[in-house]
Amino acid sequence: MSKTLKTVAIVGAVAASFAAYSTTATAQAKEKCFGVALAGENDCAAGPGTTCAGTSTVDYQGNAWKLVDAGTCVTMEKDGNRMGSLEALDRDLPQG
Repeated sequence: MSKTLKTVAIVGAVAASFAAYSTTATAQAKEKCFGVALAGENDCAAGPGTTCAGTSTVDYQGNAWKLVDAGTCVTMEKDGNRMGSLEALDRDLPQG
């Protein structure tokens, strides 16, 4: 193996480790916030009647969540004095 090829391999490994570190740090800076997503704009697992991302059918659906910056969920206020929650809510659920 040439010296240049070894150098490229080492640089690639170091770059990959930094990329993995920044992804972990970004993920840790987010939290699930229930009751703040508009219809069809929720992130995955919106509760009964939905299957995954983008499947909520009601604005601010209480059992649908969206990832938000950590520490901002409970201070989010939406139309009609609706507040974000760190736990699923029983409000604004789809009928049926």
